[in-house]
Amino acid sequence: MMRRPNERNKIEHHTEQYNSDQLIVRRGQEFKIKIDFNRPFNPAEDKFAVEFIIGSSPDYNKGTYIPVFPTAERQSAWKGRITDQMGTEVTMGITPLANCIVGKYSLYVAVSTPFGIRRTKRDRSRELYILFNPWASGDAVFLNDEREREECVMTEVGIIYHGSFDDVAERDWNYGQFNYGVLDACLYIMDRSEMPITNRGDPVKVTRKASAMLNARDDDGVLVGNWSGDYTYGVAPTSWTGSTEILLTYASSKMPVCFAQCWVYAAVFNTCEILRCLGIPSRVVTNFYSAHDNDGNLKTDIILHDNGSIDRNRTKDSIWNYHCWNECYMTRPDLPAGFGGWQVVDATPQETSDGMYRCGPASVQAIKHGQICYPFDAAFVFAEINSDVVFYSRSKDGTLQPVKVNRRHVGRMVLTKALGNMTRRDITDQYKFSEGSAEERTVLEKAEEYGCSRDKSDFPVGDVDVILPSLEISMGESFNLTTEFINRSDKKRTVNVYVSGSVVYYTGVISSEFLFETPTVKIGPNKSQHQTTMCLFLFTVGLKVNTNTRVKTKVSGGDRVSEEMMVSVQFTNPFTFSLENVYIRMEGPGLMSPKVKYYR
Repeated sequence: MMRRPNERNKIEHHTEQYNSDQLIVRRGQEFKIKIDFNRPFNPAEDKFAVEFIIGSSPDYNKGTYIPVFPTAERQSAWKGRITDQMGTEVTMGITPLANCIVGKYSLYVAVSTPFGIRRTKRDRSRELYILFNPWASGDAVFLNDEREREECVMTEVGIIYHGSFDDVAERDWNYGQFNYGVLDACLYIMDRSEMPITNRGDPVKVTRKASAMLNARDDDGVLVGNWSGDYTYGVAPTSWTGSTEILLTYASSKMPVCFAQCWVYAAVFNTCEILRCLGIPSRVVTNFYSAHDNDGNLKTDIILHDNGSIDRNRTKDSIWNYHCWNECYMTRPDLPAGFGGWQVVDATPQETSDGMYRCGPASVQAIKHGQICYPFDAAFVFAEINSDVVFYSRSKDGTLQPVKVNRRHVGRMVLTKALGNMTRRDITDQYKFSEGSAEERTVLEKAEEYGCSRDKSDFPVGDVDVILPSLEISMGESFNLTTEFINRSDKKRTVNVYVSGSVVYYTGVISSEFLFETPTVKIGPNKSQHQTTMCLFLFTVGLKVNTNTRVKTKVSGGDRVSEEMMVSVQFTNPFTFSLENVYIRMEGPGLMSPKVKYYR
């Protein structure tokens, strides 16, 4: 009979928070099991081994069958030793290799007898999980910073930043990596991907495969993306509050879950394949004004009609108000020294990489230093952070002529959650040098060597400026849009103006146009002129409420361990119209599984 001193193993391996009856340990570190024989063990005569098996075709040479012996005279890849013996009970310490396969193992004891090898029968209660180990110096994901490890492996609740550069908003997210069933759901995803068992100890291969499996574009992965605004046959991306419901639904239904946008992909990816569950340190990162380079020339091309309006049919590149991805921490033995550490991985399906919708892992250091030739997808991420925005005028004969270049718009700010508290941390300097610095020029020159097609045109400085106001408008209210034109020349100017007002998704895609005007404005020398337009917004809105302002929670009843508490949640409708078909979703890490309440 085999038993495991679970509590001690859990504490020493930092797995005590997992809601599981199984043994969960980390590779590269000793754990202990107890074996009860039918008589006292005699080291001089008795021979036995503890066998670990993973996958359907165990093979010693492939690391999927590992016998562990109790004596120093005979050892295999994993070290074994007897740490204690009392009567018929033997305590054995076992140390998996720091690069062993990560996943669920079956465990047996094989005893040598005069009649041959006898081994225990399969018992699912003796199955154990072996995870990556950021505490072990020999592991490829070793992170030698306790505060970073606590935040990027053990913390259950995070903040995801969104909105715009000058109006940053927050979403709380329950990663739920320790919740019951989540670990099995993560391993099911790897099985579903048909990733070879032998690759599952390599964090580079695991994260690359996982970035493909988190989206459903080409492999029936976890989440279906939807940016249309119509979420009739699923859950709106803004309604999710955590990863648990998504992962358990996918594992039970065996079908992709509807719906996701970039922050949902990043948050679920953070839970299941890297952060906190399998043990690779990871964090969610938000890049404000993120370029989507559709044609691979590492610049953002905006094509204009001859009247100044954007040619939507020919403009394939776009700039997202923000884009969320993940960073994971690991060595990169496939790259030159210095390019390990934080790596970008992105599950949002934007462009294909080696034939599948995925991105990364791409070294953040390589991106910062313009070394975009290295795998995987460093050039694409470099463009998201560093693209020049080039505007082209398209004449009637189809000729394109650059008319303006903005070299400072893209990659304005990169944020992630701060260590140990619920505030933000600006990590822009980890991706790029200061704008206009000598280091930045060197990086861009290096990037040009690897195919970054920059436009170095110089354009004359215009003498008419346009100033748009900053407005804060409530839903359903009309407002005046006053545009100021300033003539800085000594001559009278006549300006043909193109004014377009559109409802735009955060990805830069236009939903509808509500305003179109082409006034002509005449401005005297060194004068200014104002142009005023009356507008009205009336939208049907999907609401994600900031809990600091709209939702109030109150706890009543007991406030001690093991005593029931009652929590009341109060939401006040801030609008002048009634809200209908309202869903309230709640969950709490380690406390409450996801709950949904519907109000007509």
